[in-house]
Amino acid sequence: MKLRNIAIIAHVDHGKTTLIDRLLTQSGTFRDNQKVGERVMDSNDLEKERGITILAKVTSLMWHDTRINIVDTPGHADFGGEVERILNMVDGAVLLVDAAEGPMPQTKFVLQKALKLGLRPIVVINKIDRPDQRYQEVVNEVFDLFAALDASDEQLDFPIIYGSAKQGWMSTTPTMQEENMAALFDLVVKHVHAPIVEEGPFRLLVTTIESNPFLGRVLTGRIRSGTVKANMAVKALGRDGKVVEQGRISKVLAFRGLERTPVEQGDAGDIVAISGLTTATVADTICDPAVTEPIAAQPIDPPTLTMSFRVNDGPLAGREGDKVQSRVIRERLLREAEGNVALKVTASETETDAFEVAGRGELQLGILIEVMRREGFELTVGRPRVVMKTDEAGQKLEPVEEVIIDVDEQYTGVIVQKLSERKAELRDMRPSGHGRQRLVFHAPTRGLIGYQGELMSDSRGTAIFNRLYHGHAPHFGEIPARHTGSLISNGEGEAVTYALFNLQDRGPMFIEPGTKVYPGMIVGEHTRGNDLEINVLKEKKLSNVRSKGSEEAQILTPPVKMSLERALAYIGEDEYVEVTPKSIRLRKAILDSNERIKIARAKKAVD
Repeated sequence: MKLRNIAIIAHVDHGKTTLIDRLLTQSGTFRDNQKVGERVMDSNDLEKERGITILAKVTSLMWHDTRINIVDTPGHADFGGEVERILNMVDGAVLLVDAAEGPMPQTKFVLQKALKLGLRPIVVINKIDRPDQRYQEVVNEVFDLFAALDASDEQLDFPIIYGSAKQGWMSTTPTMQEENMAALFDLVVKHVHAPIVEEGPFRLLVTTIESNPFLGRVLTGRIRSGTVKANMAVKALGRDGKVVEQGRISKVLAFRGLERTPVEQGDAGDIVAISGLTTATVADTICDPAVTEPIAAQPIDPPTLTMSFRVNDGPLAGREGDKVQSRVIRERLLREAEGNVALKVTASETETDAFEVAGRGELQLGILIEVMRREGFELTVGRPRVVMKTDEAGQKLEPVEEVIIDVDEQYTGVIVQKLSERKAELRDMRPSGHGRQRLVFHAPTRGLIGYQGELMSDSRGTAIFNRLYHGHAPHFGEIPARHTGSLISNGEGEAVTYALFNLQDRGPMFIEPGTKVYPGMIVGEHTRGNDLEINVLKEKKLSNVRSKGSEEAQILTPPVKMSLERALAYIGEDEYVEVTPKSIRLRKAILDSNERIKIARAKKAVD
């Protein structure tokens, strides 16, 4: 059978998962009476809620006499560990670009990896039915991007196809609407070469790993050479060539549509999943016992941010979650790091029940925390910190990111000013159509922590914010932190309307009446730069004398709702976010006010 392996790469929200929906439907993968929801490749709740692809997934379809294996890649740089691995499984790529937005930072990130591996992408200009489409300029921008990423002459000669994944058609010309996606299918079969099969016994590089309650560890990868069958004896080689384990394959699973189907044999060039091994992990080579050399694994970009994950030691600990012990948290984090090579988990050097988790960005770490809280975990997490490096001369280096902001013209001044204060350097400013400007900055990652919420306020919600790891640069020095202090509860109980009403002029509140509070919990933002302890439990004294304003209704300003990402961006160095299955609370690292005063005085004396 003819075989093609392709990846679909795109920026967030450019229509990648919708495109795969249409390809599966029009290829006859689904039965006529089969009920299929939208974005079927978004397999978990978080992917459906946020509209992003977090985990790389494989599907397969038939087009005439050719089987096409399609890998859905994450579109965000924070999940780049997934991207770098799965591109090793494919022989071609479909680069999906929005006809109005053009190539964006995550497009650049994934495309750079694909070109480095020698893939020759097919460019799909999607959403050409948009009223603000500008396909001619977008094609030029894509060509410029290829050139900037040092594409070869062969890669620069990319085929272009136009269409609308949502409407279910693709065409070789931008002005002629077709009835279906046949033009794209035919182009994939024609442009992407068949998998290169190497000589020798069975070898497979593990690309993704997952745990299955019935099969145990399921390892997915492309067979480089030979064939694999159930009950076949194999061994696993680490990157250094040492034997990790020896065992037998219990099942060989091939991808058929959205399902994994057991097959008798997997052949070279195909993408399969195997089970039966207990220790082998991502980047290991599963092979015949006669093989001695592992398959070279693609190097992974280093983490840029780290966060402290701790047990929840607050007064309300253990009331909402059932997984609260440090041992359980440690096992969960190590299990996550095993399947996600972009994460690094180490024990904290300063605390006994804490772990340092390093990853690509705030989104990746925030997703991990959200998944854990939905599984019943309770934990406290600290403010994200950048991962520093030291060069050969002993100079301290910090990560720098390329930031692209699309915003209405009237807000460009305040954005340039705010980012300049955060040590960002403006590299480019150009019109992006319809009264909007595209700003390109190089900014230290440290200065971008907590900036997105401020950007949304400054731009009245009109800005589109994208960032991409650029490299490391010499330390930028002091960067201004949050200008406001915290309002801290001084008692334990339930917040009262009367107290909150009288404290509103101190600053915006994060809680509402009836919220359980404890000493050291942050209940609001102080309008001044210092922290202030307040009593949100104070009730109105009752008497038989009616006061002048007794009949007036106490109308409270709606509280500021803290999402997980917003809370992580908001907290300072001496503060934690307490995460439980039902609540997100902000608190001081040291709950006792007297202890905080002692530490502040000692620090002041040292300074």
